[in-house]
Amino acid sequence: MKTKGLALLIAAVSALALVAGAGARQQSHTATTITGAGSTFVSPLVSVWTPAVGSAFDYTVQYSAVGSGAGIAAITSRQVDFGASDAPLTPDQFNACNGCVQIPWALAGTAIPYDIPNLTLPKNSNLNLSGDVIAKIFMGQITNWNDPAIKALNPKASIPDLKITPVFRTGNSGTTYNFTDYLSAASGEWKSKIGTGQSVNWPTGTGASGSAGVAGVVANTPGAVAYVDTAFAIANHLRFASIKNRAGKFVAPSIRNVAAAGGAVTKVPANNELHIVDPAKSLPTAYPIATYTYIILPSKSAKAAELRKMVFWALTQGQQAKYTAKLWFAPIPKNVLAASEKTLKHVTPAT
Repeated sequence: MKTKGLALLIAAVSALALVAGAGARQQSHTATTITGAGSTFVSPLVSVWTPAVGSAFDYTVQYSAVGSGAGIAAITSRQVDFGASDAPLTPDQFNACNGCVQIPWALAGTAIPYDIPNLTLPKNSNLNLSGDVIAKIFMGQITNWNDPAIKALNPKASIPDLKITPVFRTGNSGTTYNFTDYLSAASGEWKSKIGTGQSVNWPTGTGASGSAGVAGVVANTPGAVAYVDTAFAIANHLRFASIKNRAGKFVAPSIRNVAAAGGAVTKVPANNELHIVDPAKSLPTAYPIATYTYIILPSKSAKAAELRKMVFWALTQGQQAKYTAKLWFAPIPKNVLAASEKTLKHVTPAT
């Protein structure tokens, strides 16, 4: 009896020790923290990905939507684990980043929101604009909403006599890059006088900081027109234009139309730099101001395993409609996904 009682006591003490040890390990456990900074364009999508990544891998993702230019600077100086940009890295930026890769991980459109009180349009339609007209608005050549060029694109609309206030992003912005890349493709005059860049010399208009800032100015400025990622236009309940594509169709930045533009990529270059603005007229539903947006990773990182898991999840599970659809992000085509996954393999542990 004594032996049996002693055995039971030892078993009980051992069980308590196991429970206590497990509790201590649980208390000492801390989730992996992954920090990122950059694109405001992709930030709504990152915000819905973050809880899911946390559940899948016990990672805490801390992302600062400071703009593409600031994101590139942050990853170049290794202040964060990853950067995000809607503009592909230039050769100089690649060199400065000292061993970085850029990976397309999301696809969406840049909307052209406007605030035109007393505008009357046909039922279930948007204001129609073209690249040439938008370029002239942002060059200060078209200054009123009832300009003949705008009325010609909207023959069934009643457009008020109202001054146009163009609104643009301040600082270095990937959304600005996408917008000016489109205008350079659609307007020879824009290309020769102003060009493409994350920041350009705007001939006219009002500047605002970040996508949220631009959307806020449009919402509070009668006559305003701007460019902003579609998720921010939707979140701020802004009306946005249908844009004339090369096929002569006026199309909105819907998931279907952005996906059509994304599908214009037939071959992905080695550096993953992709341009899908103003696609060919053989794509009649393609929205002409669409862009891939990139995550920028160091090829050598102490968190290489964690970064690879997170990005692979974003490229696979993260493309599901339950994450992307409400924000009007389109799923990435298979050929671009294959290139992204191949590039991701180049991210290896720092030695």
